[in-house]
Amino acid sequence: MARSRLTVVLSQAPGKHPGKRALEESIVAALLLEPDLEVSVVPNLYDLGPDHTGRLFLGSVTGDVAVLSWLYPRAAFWLLDRDGIKGHFGETKLKPPSDDDEDGAETDTPVDRPEAIGATGTIPDRHIYTLDLRDANTHTAFVAEVRRIAAECKERRQAKAASNAPVLQLGLAAKPEVPAHQQAFTPEALLAPAGRRWYPVIDYSRCTNCLECLDFCLFGVYGVDSLERIVTENQDQCKKGCPACSRVCPQQAIIFPEYKSAAIAGADTGAVGGLKIDLSKLFGGDVGDALSAAVQERDRELVNDGRAAVGMAVGVPRRQADKPAGPKDDLDKLVDDLDNLGL
Repeated sequence: MARSRLTVVLSQAPGKHPGKRALEESIVAALLLEPDLEVSVVPNLYDLGPDHTGRLFLGSVTGDVAVLSWLYPRAAFWLLDRDGIKGHFGETKLKPPSDDDEDGAETDTPVDRPEAIGATGTIPDRHIYTLDLRDANTHTAFVAEVRRIAAECKERRQAKAASNAPVLQLGLAAKPEVPAHQQAFTPEALLAPAGRRWYPVIDYSRCTNCLECLDFCLFGVYGVDSLERIVTENQDQCKKGCPACSRVCPQQAIIFPEYKSAAIAGADTGAVGGLKIDLSKLFGGDVGDALSAAVQERDRELVNDGRAAVGMAVGVPRRQADKPAGPKDDLDKLVDDLDNLGL
């Protein structure tokens, strides 16, 4: 029976923001009363190092799991994946308030993307649900969604059990299996302080292995595995606060979960060509052209390291140089329309 219960893990926000702590405590207090859940609390998911008890605990969970964190669902899912905590992406019903379009325009139009690498390694037969704690202001919304997820997981397990052929019992009572994480981890150990960290997370559902991030980053963060697939090889060599490689990725596959820009932090972007455009930025805002911003960010970190700035001379993508002319996409058409307006 223990193995059939949904594991729920709440990842605390960094710092001690009273409003966030109050929401976290209300959610945990309510979920602890649910009979079909195993509830645990860990520090900020992004900060968990490979030897932290919270990360080891997450790695010990073998069944379906719901993770509540202050991160976008896509960022949290691929962050877990990079830590070896793999599964199928579980769809949630919670909708962020910002998803309500003021003009009622459709933002869920499918985006055509090149074929991606996809999740690497063996994917267990379980689902991982990632909920963003910024999606509602009261604990009741999260409790209701976790209940729905638990019911969905139970129904899926029952359907799978019904489809399997019955097993002949030999009269020996099976010893119930107790998940290791029920006894091996104490709440105090799970909540041991974790140092702040900064590193890129790769979304392999988007990554096409173009290796432009490898060429662009000059700090040794990226490498390739035995199959020549891009990986974050030396994450602690990443420069804190610098998201430059994310800006040059043609598929928006590089996530910095705690960056101030939603697109870089892992939000699901829609609208034009899968990319929500901030017109204030397009017309001379702080960021401006993404490639120029990336080069400036990289040069700043090179200088801070005592090295020479390289500008556009090293690792700048030149996809357009040899690209044959083709039909214009939505973004091309938008830029053309803006040019025609004479702005």
